[in-house]
Amino acid sequence: MSKIKLFIQESWLLLVSSFFFGLLLAVTDAAWSPRIEQNKLAEINQKMTALLPAAAKFEQVVDTEIDLGAGKKSKSRIYKALSADSQCVGWTFNAEGSGFADKIQMIIAVDKNFEKIEGIDFASINETPGFGDRAKQPAFRNQFAQAPAGDLKLTKTGDASKIDAEIVAITGATVTSSSVVNSVNNYMKPVKEYMLSKGLIQNGK
Repeated sequence: MSKIKLFIQESWLLLVSSFFFGLLLAVTDAAWSPRIEQNKLAEINQKMTALLPAAAKFEQVVDTEIDLGAGKKSKSRIYKALSADSQCVGWTFNAEGSGFADKIQMIIAVDKNFEKIEGIDFASINETPGFGDRAKQPAFRNQFAQAPAGDLKLTKTGDASKIDAEIVAITGATVTSSSVVNSVNNYMKPVKEYMLSKGLIQNGK
């Protein structure tokens, strides 16, 4: 067999194999995508419940585009947290920012009056192990619980146990810490303004 014929034969087999395995991957992805999405939503619902334990269920209010300023816009899904007797006990919405290694996707919970942060959690965070990924630990996340739902300030030193507008950065992970604080600040004001404009909250209450 000549080299040309051998090349054509092997190329043909490679193309057929690539098409077959590509099709197989596409079919598998289509089959599992709904289950993966369902599991992701269930995980997010668990995290929202942990942030707002008084909630019996979460009602999606809107999936809207938020103006972050400087020509930047982003989607944010807002949920109303309802108690067993259908009373509003708070709100949650998603936010994201660029971390040290990858995008950081967050869940932010606030009280029903949108005056205090009830807490934050992460839908996705892939920061450096032992450094940036420490943002998931209570020592960092607990600083946000009961902090004012306004502009937060990142500081490298301070009392991390004190609940106020100052968030103490993770040692050795300033970029990650800054990304989390900036994301909270970037989304908090426009989400609140959107909710006011739609009458979801009144005069900040």
